[in-house]
Amino acid sequence: MNNSIRFFFAALALTAFACSPLAAAAAKPLKILLVTGGCCHDYVRQKDILKAGLEQRANVLVDHLHTPDKSTKPPLASLTNPNYANGYDLVIHDECAAGIDDVALVLNVLQPHLNGVPGVALHCAMHSFRVVKDYSRPQKPGSEGALWFDFLGLQSAAHGPQEPIAVTYTDSAHPITKGFRAWTTIKEELYNNVQPPAVFSAHHSLATGRQTVTNKKDSSTKEVEAVVVWTNEFGPKKARVFCTTLGHNNATVEDPHYLDLVTRGVLWAAGKLNANGKPIAGYEAQKR
Repeated sequence: MNNSIRFFFAALALTAFACSPLAAAAAKPLKILLVTGGCCHDYVRQKDILKAGLEQRANVLVDHLHTPDKSTKPPLASLTNPNYANGYDLVIHDECAAGIDDVALVLNVLQPHLNGVPGVALHCAMHSFRVVKDYSRPQKPGSEGALWFDFLGLQSAAHGPQEPIAVTYTDSAHPITKGFRAWTTIKEELYNNVQPPAVFSAHHSLATGRQTVTNKKDSSTKEVEAVVVWTNEFGPKKARVFCTTLGHNNATVEDPHYLDLVTRGVLWAAGKLNANGKPIAGYEAQKR
């Protein structure tokens, strides 16, 4: 057998291996940094629920950046170190830091995403980093007041009482939501939309939440609706961002509906989700 034939068969073997399940299984796990801490939530439990749920559903490894501080100004390491996400493929923001209003600190938090690192934002991350006092009034995209909202792709400022939220997927063709059915949470917080999300040019709504709220004075009821799941692009490198305002209570965070949704959002943001909603080869759940 001459050298050219040997080379041909060697190349053929390498190609076959690259397309094989063995090669897919050899994909390096996505390295994810999960940022938690701050006011009003059981982050001690929720950080572990999220880590276990994500690692069971996809080829990812989740590291914690956690502070046990329960104030609205938690001393997150991301505030003072713009390189906090070095070596990570994606950052999940699950902090609750409404009292942090220093623009320079918020820019440190945003620096990885300005550099192109994709992000995921969960629940109270939407009510964090309020750099203006009138955060409950519409902030113009691109303005200093919209600094964090530009990253999220939506502005929220408040929520009503905890009541069940009926979740309806408004774009069932998107890879994140493909095949998902409507579901209803336990008693949860429905975060408002201060202004139409479409004012953020890269915002793309995926689901709305509807809640029946009872007036305690006269027992009358009203229906309240808001966008609760969406995607965005941020910064000069158009980093992908996935967000959901759901996830106040532990029982919601550990609900398979929620964990499946967040897993899809993580994979989509990282570019590891097929159009059919399945992880690309090598990023399916792995046996460990």
